[in-house]
This record gives sequence, structure tokens and C-alpha cells, in this order.
Amino acid sequence: MLFPSLKPMLAGDGFIDLIWLSLGSAPMVAFAAHARPAAIVLDLQHGLWERGTVEAAIASAGNVPVIARCADNTPAVIAQALDAGAASVLVPLIETVDDARRALDASRYPPHGSRSAGGVRPLLGGIAAMLDAGAQVAVGLMIETVTGVENAAAIAAQPGVDYLLIGTGDLALSRGTSDPDVIARDCARVLAAAREQGLPCGIYTGSAEAARQAHGQGYRMAVAASDIDLLKQGFQSAVTAARLSTREGASTC
Repeated sequence: MLFPSLKPMLAGDGFIDLIWLSLGSAPMVAFAAHARPAAIVLDLQHGLWERGTVEAAIASAGNVPVIARCADNTPAVIAQALDAGAASVLVPLIETVDDARRALDASRYPPHGSRSAGGVRPLLGGIAAMLDAGAQVAVGLMIETVTGVENAAAIAAQPGVDYLLIGTGDLALSRGTSDPDVIARDCARVLAAAREQGLPCGIYTGSAEAARQAHGQGYRMAVAASDIDLLKQGFQSAVTAARLSTREGASTC
């Protein structure tokens, strides 16, 4: 196998804490992996990742499984993420059963799907190793629209789905409101659909405290930190502290 699989964690009952990375930095992946999260997500949809950098980033993750949040639900994009060595693809904007089936088909080698044989990493071990690695790929589907919520039960019931993950930001846009009670009801509906099929359900949170709360609500996966938020908060805290120190120093003169 060319990557650490996410499937054993999904099959267990432990909490899967995620670090979400968007800035396209392979060295940052190494720093994130040093913290030993359960998995690292590379945001290939909205992030700054390029094809070669994704390969380097996955190598930098070492023994931490990498989830590639794909740019879209097309065979070429899904195949590129898997060819780079991702342990899982997280396919965005799944709204219907047909969307789910397309994502699953693109993620599996024949006879279970239509994924093409190729890629630098998969070819290293030959066809037998490629098939073995392909069987360990986990397919996650993002529910992040009102239509997706309404079809969540049917989507979760599709054979081959490994987990669902709720994109709360896009869901709020789709709903036309960020009212926490409204979004919480939508999220609870997706969580119930996943549980009905025995699937782990994740949710985008973005902070350690929010991730802990999500775990308490029954979510198996949540985002404990993101590179954008950590850098923003770190820089803001440093500047605020420096200015406070300057004001305090001036007042004692």
C-alpha cells in the first residue's frame, strides 16, 4: 500500500479529528502531521494546491492519512487526487443519488468502477499493488446544500459510501440563512441518515472547542483546526499583544 488507509479508523468508534489545509504548502503538511491528527484534509476545491505540490504534501504527511477534498465531482479530478496517493477523496456538493454514484464510480477500479490505471505513485508497485491500494480508498461525500440534506437518506444508502461530511458554510448559503438553529436541524437530519446506514458522519467546524462539541453531539469527524484560521489568529494575537505592550510601556514613562 502506498498510503496509510483511513478505513480502519472509519470502521472503529473513535473520534477522527481533522486538520484542514488550504494554503498549498507541503512543509505546512509536515508541521500538521507532527501534531498527529487522525487525518489531514487538503482542500483542492478552494485552496491553493497544485498537482505537483499535492504529491509532495501527501509524502510529507508520513503516516497520517490524507483526505483530498476534490475540486468537483468529475472522473479526472477524482483520479488525480487518488493517483497522488490520497487515502480518501471527499467529493463536494453531493445533492442526489446520481451524484453519489458518479463519485463512487470514479473512485473505484474496474470491475467496481471506472477509475483508470495510472499515476506516478500507483504504478510504482504494479497492477496487483494498485488494486490492493484501490480497495483501501475511502470515499466521503459532502452534503452542503438544501437538496443534499433532503436526499441525505438515499445518498447514505448507496453501496460503497464510507462516510458523509457536512459543509456548514455552503449549507448556510444554500439555505439563505446562517441561523444556527436552522442549520443545526439540517445537520441533525444528515447525521441521522448516516447513522441509519452505520456510516461515520463528519462536520466542518474549524476549532478545537467546536470539534469537541460536535463529538459530543455524535459526529465521528470534525475539523479541529485550519491553516487559514490558525495563521489569522496567530498574527492578530501577536500584533494585539505587541501594541498592548507598547501602550503599557508608554504609560509607565
